[in-house]
Amino acid sequence: MILAITGGTGFVGGQVIERALAAGHSVRALARRPQPAREGVTWIAGALDDGDAVSALVSTAAAVIHVAGAVNAPDRAAFAAANIDGTRMVVAAARTWNVRRFLHVSSLAARAPELSSYGWSKAGAERVVSDSGLDWTIVRPPGVYGPGDMEQRDLFRAAARVGIVPMPPHGRLSIIHVADLARLLLALAEAPADRTVHEPGDGSVLSYADFAHAIGRAVGRRSIALSLPAPLLRGAARIDKLLRGRGAKLTADRVAYMLHPDWVADPAKAPPAALWRPKIGTAEGLSDTARWYRAHGLL
Repeated sequence: MILAITGGTGFVGGQVIERALAAGHSVRALARRPQPAREGVTWIAGALDDGDAVSALVSTAAAVIHVAGAVNAPDRAAFAAANIDGTRMVVAAARTWNVRRFLHVSSLAARAPELSSYGWSKAGAERVVSDSGLDWTIVRPPGVYGPGDMEQRDLFRAAARVGIVPMPPHGRLSIIHVADLARLLLALAEAPADRTVHEPGDGSVLSYADFAHAIGRAVGRRSIALSLPAPLLRGAARIDKLLRGRGAKLTADRVAYMLHPDWVADPAKAPPAALWRPKIGTAEGLSDTARWYRAHGLL
């Protein structure tokens, strides 16, 4: 079938395209900048705020996989524009072209919209989807990592260089390898709609210290977790903004939801086992990621 994919030039969306092509599907994907020609992929020039481009993206599709969204933004209005208004644009196009099957990639942050502008915007996007009347499924991934990820790179680099991994003060989390997440998204796009929110993970529940130690093992170095108190994390976010500007990875908004103590995927919201199970465990996946960073000179 023909799949319309937003965010196809990004980390997760790129993996979804790979899986879709391997399964024999055709892909229509939105891109802000010109992309190399690729068999099986029709690139649609434009962005989520371009109604004509979004309409062209969706027009001949059997299903929409909406991956695109902003993780970092300068303020709440920018998060709303990217995550809420962008989702509304894609939903409207799907309704116009009667593309019933709609798969939306959200975030665990949507569970606690009061903590951050990011979480607030993802919760708002979920409401747009659930109120759409389409045959929707929402997926809330936990921390996504894997080869090609640049969001977690600084943690691996710290473990490799100094053996210390900075972490929030207390808490626990789930993670998922990008290949497993892409496989789930494709399986859900091919399956009947369930109008359900799913929270996948690789099956592990990690304390922040566990996560730091696992990253250390992945890079081949004994590492310790440096538990950073909230004031220090906020100060570090200000410094990162000064040093990297809009490219900062540690933002004040991100710190706000990092300080929440529980980002574990809810087992009660796990995808149906008959449809999908994670294949890549924490140790294997982190080692795979570390090898990619090293091969590309990023550690």
